[in-house]
Amino acid sequence: MSNNDIFKKLRVALELTNEDIIRILELVNFKITKSELGSFFRSDDHPNFKPCGDQILRNFLNGLVIYKRGPRPEKTATPNAD
Repeated sequence: MSNNDIFKKLRVALELTNEDIIRILELVNFKITKSELGSFFRSDDHPNFKPCGDQILRNFLNGLVIYKRGPRPEKTATPNAD
């Protein structure tokens, strides 16, 4: 299963629009245009098809965690018990 297949299945399963995916990627400071994003969801024999790289899928998954759970809370220093 390719990264494109995984990306497509997640988009359908989570009922995400291209705008949602762009916002999710922005949560991890990754910028992408609608046309770049659309090229990942085309069939692999289409002339404008583009393989989805590991970096894009990784950033999407990291952004999806923030989108679903919220940002990671800041770590606070614990005072020494000395």
